Amino acid sequence: MKHLIQQSIDDAIRAATVLKLPESILFIERSAELISECFKRGGKILIAGNGGSLCDAMHFAEELTGQFRHKRPALPAIALADPGHMSCVANDMGFDSVFARGVEALGRSGDLFIALTTSGNSSNLLSAMIQAKGQGLSTIAFLGKTGGKMKGLADLEWIVSGFSYSDRVQEAHMAAIHIIIEMVEQHLFAYAR
Repeated sequence: MKHLIQQSIDDAIRAATVLKLPESILFIERSAELISECFKRGGKILIAGNGGSLCDAMHFAEELTGQFRHKRPALPAIALADPGHMSCVANDMGFDSVFARGVEALGRSGDLFIALTTSGNSSNLLSAMIQAKGQGLSTIAFLGKTGGKMKGLADLEWIVSGFSYSDRVQEAHMAAIHIIIEMVEQHLFAYAR
């Protein structure tokens, strides 16, 4: 049992070290810039994911609408997670439409859509990405493994590869999300460090 625990700890540390890669740092920097620019223009952020990634999307949104490290004005972000909407659309149109329909309803040109997916193959997120681009939203994709079918679709993407399981990809995604939010607060409110 101790060996399995140690192996899991080593995998978690390896997931965290992915953040130090030059492409990861560039993604974090560019994401913070795109999000900050969106807010400066008066736009909002729409975020979607499935399962644990949906929970991460809600966490991402609440850190922006609430606050992260400093008291500051609320920032407009929405996780596409309303259960009434999702069950209605899934029942009437199919689960592949739940996020695209949310983007259609809430997204406007100048807004930003963020997809969180460890496989890159979720049909509902692919549909939402296509919907967002068609409506003139900027797009960011947090991906895993090989990037899947979503690879190359977003304006900005990050692929956390080298992990067989989604949990390690999600750990890297969440660490990056926290750093991005910290950088957004720096961009918009220039807190002294």
